Amino acid sequence: MATSAAVKEAPATKFAKDQLKAIIERIERLEEEKKTISDDIRDVYAESKGNGFDVKALRTIVRLRKQDANERAEQETILETYMQALGML
Repeated sequence: MATSAAVKEAPATKFAKDQLKAIIERIERLEEEKKTISDDIRDVYAESKGNGFDVKALRTIVRLRKQDANERAEQETILETYMQALGML
């Protein structure tokens, strides 16, 4: 026969369960926000394409603007060197 202590949940266990539930719910909310933002970004790219802009170029510019100026310059130098070696310039 189970005692009342065995049936009752320990406070620490209840706290851990509540904390876990709160974490999961936060992650779920953030995932939904991420999806909404992703959809918004897709809409902006579609709008820009409708206005005649090259979406691939826009994505490249966004990626490059995230980089540090020195890192970007280094990558551009390497790319130029490789292109010269292949006779592309």
